[in-house]
Amino acid sequence: MQATEVVLPAVGEPESLELRVRELPQPGPGQAVVRMEASGVTFAEQQMRRGKYYDMPKFPFVPGYDLVGVVEQLGPPEPGRPRLSVGQRVAALTKTGGWADHVLLDAADLVPVPDGVTAAEAETLVTNGATAWRMLYRTAKVRPGDTIVVHGANGGVGSVLVQLARSNGITVIGTASARNQQAVAGMGALPVDYRGDIPARVRELAPDGVAAVFDHVGGKGIEDSWRMLAPGGTLVSYGSAATRDQTGNGTITVLKLVARLAVWNALPNGRSAHFFNLWAGKARHPRQYRAELREDLTQIFDLLRSGAIEAKIDRVYPLQEAAAALRHAESGTVVGKVVLTPGGVAE
Repeated sequence: MQATEVVLPAVGEPESLELRVRELPQPGPGQAVVRMEASGVTFAEQQMRRGKYYDMPKFPFVPGYDLVGVVEQLGPPEPGRPRLSVGQRVAALTKTGGWADHVLLDAADLVPVPDGVTAAEAETLVTNGATAWRMLYRTAKVRPGDTIVVHGANGGVGSVLVQLARSNGITVIGTASARNQQAVAGMGALPVDYRGDIPARVRELAPDGVAAVFDHVGGKGIEDSWRMLAPGGTLVSYGSAATRDQTGNGTITVLKLVARLAVWNALPNGRSAHFFNLWAGKARHPRQYRAELREDLTQIFDLLRSGAIEAKIDRVYPLQEAAAALRHAESGTVVGKVVLTPGGVAE
């Protein structure tokens, strides 16, 4: 079987992406060939093309943090692993490799997508949904009645955070640009212009502080996020978008951020700070990691199917226009997720 892939050859602009066709190996024991129906553009690919993503592979490689598709071939099953069938729609976190029309994956990493959910809809909730769910309920442990701050509430992860929180009776203060505040309000959040004095506005809305802040920006603003917390509150940092266009080693930037959070976390004031890593635990406890991911995504897909949350698709591009999709994702105008599909035209 041949696979058409998008390759990132080296550090460069989105237009440096290349298409290649290669022979895909037959699936071995415990493996599956998945025909990609939808993949996505995340902040990870934006950092990878700059050579700044923590723990990225060596160039050249195929980007693509996640995908949704249909099982086309299965290798011999392995005992104790979830059973799949040819023709079944599944989702997978891949970190790399998702920007291809056919992908060889470990069957244990595949999560069934329920009927009634399209591939593009499910795609918006794989990386973004798993990240949002785990930060809300496994890291910050927010509860109904809490008030939280979500930075970039119009973005891929941010829009899912807002919806998941609102569906569980949590008040959300969402930062966004002026052009995106209507979209944030439409999801049920209280919009705040990120160009203004965010801490002052949050104090007006939550005088006693908030239960959690979800910060993908990093940089100097991380201190404001820490100060917004109520006693017992939790800061969850999950990115460093403020340093996206800065030169230098991306790993050092992340390590400095983690070190700062560790110092705050040690302070005896009842508040806590965490750097969220979606992949934490997979290498040491792969079975537990996969079981939890399957549980989390299943609940998220059920919320989507029931209408409790919506899939926020900003725009759909064909795979061969991955460069345009990546450029658009970096434009600062996105509401939701930029999605890639194997063929067709941009929508």
